Amino acid sequence: MQIPSQGPVVVGIGDPVTDAAAVRLAAREACSRGRVLQVVHAFTGPGDAGWGPARRSASHLVEEAVSAAQRSTPGVDARPQLVDGPPGRVLLRLSRGAVLVVVGGPLVEVVARAWCPVAVARAQRTPSGPVVAAVDGSPYAALALRFAVEAAGRRGGIAHAVHVTGPGREADGERVLDEAVARAGAVAVHRRVLIGPAGTTLVRMSRRAGLLVLGPRGPNAAGRLGTVAEEVLRRAAGPAVFVHGARRPAGFVKPGDAVPVLLPLTHT
Repeated sequence: MQIPSQGPVVVGIGDPVTDAAAVRLAAREACSRGRVLQVVHAFTGPGDAGWGPARRSASHLVEEAVSAAQRSTPGVDARPQLVDGPPGRVLLRLSRGAVLVVVGGPLVEVVARAWCPVAVARAQRTPSGPVVAAVDGSPYAALALRFAVEAAGRRGGIAHAVHVTGPGREADGERVLDEAVARAGAVAVHRRVLIGPAGTTLVRMSRRAGLLVLGPRGPNAAGRLGTVAEEVLRRAAGPAVFVHGARRPAGFVKPGDAVPVLLPLTHT
């Protein structure tokens, strides 16, 4: 698996309560990567009678989010899009060509099944502190660490790699960290073994991290989202990134499914 390196940063908007943090994080990521920022609203619309006003309202919502992105991160190339369809399906499809998808709420479907890393922003705080990668024995561990190293480098810092384990298993934890660092090809990384329940420990760490990076499922999880990732998704205090590689996720769309229709932002 490889982390996508081409394509835009996509931010999904639609809830004013959570949009602001997501737009700020997405604008920062897009500008630091030199990528276009696509500000996307999934438009379903009401019945025929109310379609026009709803369309104009959605257009205004997206344009306001683009302006907010440009104010928070001057120089970002932010572009508005309305995409026809429900939010989860729209963002999953757009993730096929994106380098990163950013959302403001816990959209489990997107976090579990995207084709690219998914960042979940939090409205209550602005990203600050170190970039922390949660490392386990899963195939996603090296991807998460590689993502964290690159993100920390763009922020002018050094990534922190942590492994959470039980009492008396510190040596095993050090070995897991060593293997992940070797697979990721990382050099300058702060390593630390933490003792305690994995989900609770990572949630606590999210209070001090500028960005918490992890895989969507652990080494023994066969479901759509691992229990640790699910707890972080629900309870993290700061922004978290769930790292997917560029491959077809299990149970995703079938061949022949329609591509979402991109609607131009024109007022009618």
